Amino acid sequence: MKINVYDLNALTKAEKARILKRSEIDIEKFQQVVLPIIQDVREKGDVALIEYSQKLENVSLDKTELKVSEDEFTRARNRLEPSIKYVIERSAANIKLFHQAQMPQEMWFKEIDKGIMAGEKITPIHSVGIYVPRGKGCFPSVMLMLCIPAVIAKVGQIIVCTPPTPEGSVDDASLYAAEICGIKHIYKVGGAQAIAAMAYGTYTVPKVNKVIGPGNAYVSAAKRLLYGKIDVGIPAGPSESIILCDETTDPHIASLDLLIEAEHGPDSTALLVTHSQSVASGVISKLPEIIEELPDERKKYCQTVFSNYGGIVITQDLDMSIQFVNDFAPEHLEVLVKDPLFVLPKLKHAGEILLGPYTPITMGNFCLGVNAILPTGGFAKTYSCVTVHDFLKRSSIGYMSKEGYDQLKDIAREFAEYEGFSAHANAIRKR
Repeated sequence: MKINVYDLNALTKAEKARILKRSEIDIEKFQQVVLPIIQDVREKGDVALIEYSQKLENVSLDKTELKVSEDEFTRARNRLEPSIKYVIERSAANIKLFHQAQMPQEMWFKEIDKGIMAGEKITPIHSVGIYVPRGKGCFPSVMLMLCIPAVIAKVGQIIVCTPPTPEGSVDDASLYAAEICGIKHIYKVGGAQAIAAMAYGTYTVPKVNKVIGPGNAYVSAAKRLLYGKIDVGIPAGPSESIILCDETTDPHIASLDLLIEAEHGPDSTALLVTHSQSVASGVISKLPEIIEELPDERKKYCQTVFSNYGGIVITQDLDMSIQFVNDFAPEHLEVLVKDPLFVLPKLKHAGEILLGPYTPITMGNFCLGVNAILPTGGFAKTYSCVTVHDFLKRSSIGYMSKEGYDQLKDIAREFAEYEGFSAHANAIRKR
């Protein structure tokens, strides 16, 4: 089995740029496919949703079946194994506690000077559409990660779009996860057509102010095309991770954790970054055997990842490894070094940072409490993980008494005159 090994010191500028680009796809070619889908949904509404469900997903639905019914929620609740219910409930409790701690004050004021007050008012976004993908499997964890902070933020209207199963339903675990979050408005619509439906609204699917949630290349392309029509949230594309190691890292643990994001799909990126040749050699020797034990589909994904974009990056020292991590700005970063708390302040760009051998990415993805919907494609340099703040907005508040006004009126007038805004100045001068 081929595993890419990159000597960072020996790489050309172009070779390094290729690694940093990761498996991010040429979105423009997908936009050409998606544009007519968006136009059809805008013009034909539910009819287009039903047509594309049949054409793209081979699922036959009529208009009355687009929305999940109460009976479907009940059946899901009754059919789901108690053990899975417990897993969902326990994970939800941790996620809820974490996100409750993020909630800001609803309003605050600060005295800037005598008679001058400034502050902020925090308001929930009126309506949000959550996209929960399927594709390679069902993801009740994504339902929890997005619905819980939306509910805590007190969003007025929360809807979910998710692709139907081949039987024309939504999987039981995802419905149960939504139900325990208090979400009842779920629509069996996936792909670019789901994003378009939430952006424009159809007879069945409401129009919303914001769409948030990960998706495949077609979903990402639809979001880019609809940017400006609707707030499309953080960029969330193919999965990516870096496992940062030093000479103390156990190669067995590193190998196991390197595969966590690799198994998401063939377009994932999974890199182990280390200055230790012995750790690198240990991972190279162990990885094929561990991959071989995976189910066929996941095995194929991992083999593709490590022959294409994934692999091992060899650096000169820990500082060089950290610099590469910051340049890459990964979605998931796992730190398997001797003293992760010492390294933590130096790590500037990552969607999430998980510390130590007992905090594998698996924990963050499901039940630790932190949010697993993270920026990809290097956008961790400017975007953050999903939080309650993605479902809130701020309004600045100002108040001045007569005393405060008298202190600043001449300053404001002169500023306005300097910048050539006569009406601004007149509002002071002629008051």
